[in-house]
Amino acid sequence: MADNLPSDFDVIVIGTGLPESIIAAACSRSGQRVLHVDSRSYYGGNWASFSFSGLLSWLKEYQENNDVVTENSMWQEQILENEEAIPLSSKDKTIQHVEVFCYARMCAVFGGIYCLRHSVQCLVVDKESRKCKAVIDQFGQRIISKHFIIEDSYLSENTCSRVQYRQISRAVLITDGSVLKTDADQQVSILTVPAEEPGSFAVRVIELCSSTMTCMKGTYLVHLTCMSSKTAREDLERVVQKLFTPYTEIEAENEQVEKPRLLWALYFNMRDSSDISRDCYNDLPSNVYVCSGPDSGLGNDNAVKQAETLFQQICPNEDFCPAPPNPEDIVLDGDSSQQEVPESSVTPETNSETPKESTVLGNPEEPSE
Repeated sequence: MADNLPSDFDVIVIGTGLPESIIAAACSRSGQRVLHVDSRSYYGGNWASFSFSGLLSWLKEYQENNDVVTENSMWQEQILENEEAIPLSSKDKTIQHVEVFCYARMCAVFGGIYCLRHSVQCLVVDKESRKCKAVIDQFGQRIISKHFIIEDSYLSENTCSRVQYRQISRAVLITDGSVLKTDADQQVSILTVPAEEPGSFAVRVIELCSSTMTCMKGTYLVHLTCMSSKTAREDLERVVQKLFTPYTEIEAENEQVEKPRLLWALYFNMRDSSDISRDCYNDLPSNVYVCSGPDSGLGNDNAVKQAETLFQQICPNEDFCPAPPNPEDIVLDGDSSQQEVPESSVTPETNSETPKESTVLGNPEEPSE
């Protein structure tokens, strides 16, 4: 049960984003005892990939809980005189201006413990060594560890008061056609729309068809991304209007539409913490490591590089995510103590009557005749 966890781990990971999940897997693979928790009800944090119904549920939860903050001071009773607490944030502010218009398994395989909907109230720091020694969770349990990995959205405003974050503007669209004029119905389109105004940024557009299993047949899923200069809608709507036509009943009957029709759109701004140095955070203990969220890059190279760098700081003499052993080379406990079956007892007999020795060996619990 999540309210009755072991009290001692080697590594505690808070947040289930891509870099945190890679580090958790690597640490567990190298033999570290790993606890991986997330206050959210789903894996991935800001890296999560939702189904459409899951996305609608997330939007509803975001709108309902955006202004709700719950405070629980019971954990303060767990702080001793020679300790101090660094409270963690209970409200995620990494995604803003939401507007809607119409590696984790590997860690578990090697013994890591996962807990969703499990909040951590604070980090417990020793006043003398200035190192983090434990966390206190939502149940008031103190959990000790040597190393602590935290997604940056969990850090409080006091810890991040000197940090200057950049913002990313993003849009997710569902359309009824491709911007690429082709007869092929299976393609991934990537294009870059140059900036038109001073101070604005180029927009990257990625279009996925139904063969990628991201949308229904006859529709396309489109992602637009750029560095923010304003809100996401202000940054990206001009590109959307240039590439797509808003859907209306009149246009639905017109077969001569030149541009694909826009069926649904979501705009939001996301915080980019990929280039933040740990020196920018206030009073961060040396054994607390911060992982950033997604950046504006096309791939995930930065997340993998970040995970490997932090892993080498935690386990300097270990290989980073080595290949799993060959199943034929794995020796399970007790294999060496098993007695070899005599060859004569399993040799097929020409006699139609089954020998008693073979019957006993095949099923020891079956009584002999």
